Amino acid sequence: MEPVSPEHVAAFRRFNRYFTRRIGALDDHYLGQDRPLGEARLLFEVFRSPHGVSLRELRGRLGLDAGYLSRMVKALQAQGMVRVSVHPDDNRLRTVEVTPAGRVEVKEQNRRADTLVAGLLDGLSADQREQLTAALATAQRLLRLAGITVELVDGASPDARACLDAYAADLDARFPEGFDPSDLVRPEQVSGDAGAFFVAYEEGRPVGCGALRRLEPGVGEIRHVWVHPDARRLGLARRLLGALEREAVARGLGVVRLDTHAVLTEAQAMYRACGYTEIPAYADHVYAGHWFEKRLTTPSAGG
Repeated sequence: MEPVSPEHVAAFRRFNRYFTRRIGALDDHYLGQDRPLGEARLLFEVFRSPHGVSLRELRGRLGLDAGYLSRMVKALQAQGMVRVSVHPDDNRLRTVEVTPAGRVEVKEQNRRADTLVAGLLDGLSADQREQLTAALATAQRLLRLAGITVELVDGASPDARACLDAYAADLDARFPEGFDPSDLVRPEQVSGDAGAFFVAYEEGRPVGCGALRRLEPGVGEIRHVWVHPDARRLGLARRLLGALEREAVARGLGVVRLDTHAVLTEAQAMYRACGYTEIPAYADHVYAGHWFEKRLTTPSAGG
């Protein structure tokens, strides 16, 4: 991947400064209520979980330091917006739940936020609003992709096996003949010298995977490139593919091969777009309808 240019960094920071000022994010009384944006956002997250949410989950959702989160929760508790209790199934966890007063506050917060946004958009024509909405959707998609990490894990790790279980369930639903989980790679095939397994994480949650195993000297095979339905159409599959290709290069594999089912037309299109060429069958695989190969001279630009 190319290094990030100073111009791109400056443009991002310039927009961030403008946007945070324009929506009042720096105001100690966000939306005219008696709390800053951080507390308002936290109250909204608690509101989204009507049966309560643990502090641990809130830290994961919002990416907050434990001490900072604790201080904000105490502030909201003192204001009567939330109540804190011990988790019913684990006394080591504390659970936060919104109070009736907190529900009223969030509804008013949403009303004020809607009014603020409507006021911002009022100066634009209908076509300009459509352009802005499309641009915001693109920005959100790319920022989500930027925030996802792709990590090398042991093939026997719980996250690796959970991803493969989800992958198998997806294929079982899509393949006319179903899918037998015994076809999944074994941990020893994608760990250590034999191969590699990557898991994609979004805010600590596994949302994708891909495996690489050595077929023969200089030749590797890519298996099980999968993305969770909630994270599709972000470009994550290509990113996983790029990570697998770079790993193949690092292991001295100059060629990678893969196969895919006939019904997975979107996967076939992606592989072709990423430089893979269709070849005759290189293995007898019950679920394969198309076989592909790519010669690796440099790491994939798709990563």
